Amino acid sequence: MTKMTTTYTGGLRAESIHLQSGTKIITDAPTDNHGKGEAFSPTDLFTISYTTCILTTIGLAAQTQGFSIDGATAETEKIMSSNPRKVGEIKIEIIFPHDNYSDKEKTVIERTVKACPVAESLNPDIKRTVSISYKK
Repeated sequence: MTKMTTTYTGGLRAESIHLQSGTKIITDAPTDNHGKGEAFSPTDLFTISYTTCILTTIGLAAQTQGFSIDGATAETEKIMSSNPRKVGEIKIEIIFPHDNYSDKEKTVIERTVKACPVAESLNPDIKRTVSISYKK
């Protein structure tokens, strides 16, 4: 079981601490919702959790299968909906560092994208677009 603490520090900002590691995350309200936009917003973290979960889960599968995805990058776009205000769509583009993966390794990568725990936890109403490319 993972425990974290969060303190509202004022000015639409909060600080969360991962108790096991002591790592801190600061969140700030976005500028389109009366914040300063000086840190990730809570919905940014929600969205990027999906991206990091995908990469981590693929990394685990790759390690198990004996290949590496080191150097893979991803660009994440969060699209908000209104009424109610919520994350309506998440677009993720994952770029793998080379195109030397075997067909089997590419299949592992592509299947694992859909199997991360955050993907399984997302509301099905959130539109998700995940694209994969390999550097030549």
